[in-house]
Amino acid sequence: MANISNLSDLYIDELKDLWSANDQMARALKAIAPRATNEKLTQMLEDAQAGIADHTDLLKALIANQGEDVSKEHCKGMEGLVKEALKHTVEDAPEQGPVLDAAIIAQYQRMTHYGITGFGTVAAFANALQLDDDSRQLKDAVDDMYDADELMSELAEAAVNREAAEE
Repeated sequence: MANISNLSDLYIDELKDLWSANDQMARALKAIAPRATNEKLTQMLEDAQAGIADHTDLLKALIANQGEDVSKEHCKGMEGLVKEALKHTVEDAPEQGPVLDAAIIAQYQRMTHYGITGFGTVAAFANALQLDDDSRQLKDAVDDMYDADELMSELAEAAVNREAAEE
């Protein structure tokens, strides 16, 4: 971990951690998405990967704008979530179909909630540091994640979970 002595240092450290978290989630989704059978879920997972890439670009730009070395710091929190996600959707997964789709949604949402929390935290840091543009962009990213999470919940409740219950 970097030498952190003030909120600005912590802000940069957290941005670098989130970059790592995003990269790990993106790699996990690349392995998980092809296993989905629900067409809408497949599309949502593809959209999520594009959103993650956009958010990663934002993180890199915010780090660079602070005059810092544009690098990431390994996120152990997402590492654990990714390990669980792959276990439940690839390694020890249910057979393809609605039950697997339900498991994919559950794991996607766990990883997404980590992102919502992380981006929300750095948005609050940016606000406290009076980095208004950073704060706005980070809040927009949080809104994107909330929207994707809500759509995933709607798909689970309206279709996937019901189909899984009939298996």
